[in-house]
Amino acid sequence: MKKINLSITGCMGRMGQQLIKNSKKDKRFKLNSLTEGSFISKKINGIKLQLNTIDAFKNTDVIIDFTVPQCTLEVLKIASKLKKRVVIGTTGFTKKEESLIKSYSKKIPILKAGNMSLGVNLLMYLTEITSKILGDKYLSKIFEVHHKHKKDYPSGTALMLGKGIAVGKNKDFYKLLGKKFLNKKSFPYGNKINFNSIRKGEIIGEHEVLFSNEKEIIKLNHEAFDRALYSEGALAAAQWLINKKPGLYSMRDLMNFK
Repeated sequence: MKKINLSITGCMGRMGQQLIKNSKKDKRFKLNSLTEGSFISKKINGIKLQLNTIDAFKNTDVIIDFTVPQCTLEVLKIASKLKKRVVIGTTGFTKKEESLIKSYSKKIPILKAGNMSLGVNLLMYLTEITSKILGDKYLSKIFEVHHKHKKDYPSGTALMLGKGIAVGKNKDFYKLLGKKFLNKKSFPYGNKINFNSIRKGEIIGEHEVLFSNEKEIIKLNHEAFDRALYSEGALAAAQWLINKKPGLYSMRDLMNFK
C-alpha cells in the first residue's frame, strides 16, 4: 500500500508533537514536512522545520493543522492553490473565518473538527438527540476544563457541543450563544446557552452538557486521559480524506453518523 505523504503544521505545539510521535509509528503515513508560523532553525526526525509556504506543502498529500486561526487560513490559502487536502483541528474561529473555510472547501477536501476524539463526537451526537427530545422546556449550559496553557475559551469542543444543542432545537447557534465565564465555581442556566471554562494544571480535557427544567438535571459528559486519542483521530481523518471530493467534512461524516 502506498504511504500517504503527511505535513504537520504547528509541529512544535502539544498536538504537533503528539502527531509526529503517532505518525512515526503508523505505517500508513510518511512524514513529508513540518512547519511553524515563525522561523525555527531545527530538525525533527531528520526533517528541517519550514514556514508555511508552497515549497513546504508541494509534495504532500494531506496537511494536518493544529495551530491558531490566522495560521490555519494561511495554510488553507496555500493548500487551495496546490489542491491539497487539509485536516483542521484548530479552534477559536470567528463567524467570518468559518465562512472563509467553507469557501476554501469548494476547491479542496477539508475535514474540520473541534475535537478528533471518537468519544467526544459520540457525545455531540447524543447532545443533538437529547436537545431535540427535550425541546425548549429545558434550559442548557456547558462546562469544560482544560490545562492552564490553553488560551481560547470556551474550547472548540464546548462550542461544537453548543452547536449540537442548537441543531437539536433547529435554531441558529449564534442566536443561542450566551455568556462565557472563565474559572467560575458555579454559573447559571439562562435563556441562551452559557459556558464556564476552567483552566488549571495539565488536564487534557473534560466536557459536560447539562439540561435542566428545575425539577431534574440531565448530564452528558466526556473526560479524556491521553492526548494520543486526538492525534489518532486526526490521522484517521487524514486517511479518510484521501479519496474525497472537495467539500467541508466533519468527524461525523467519517463515523457515518446520520
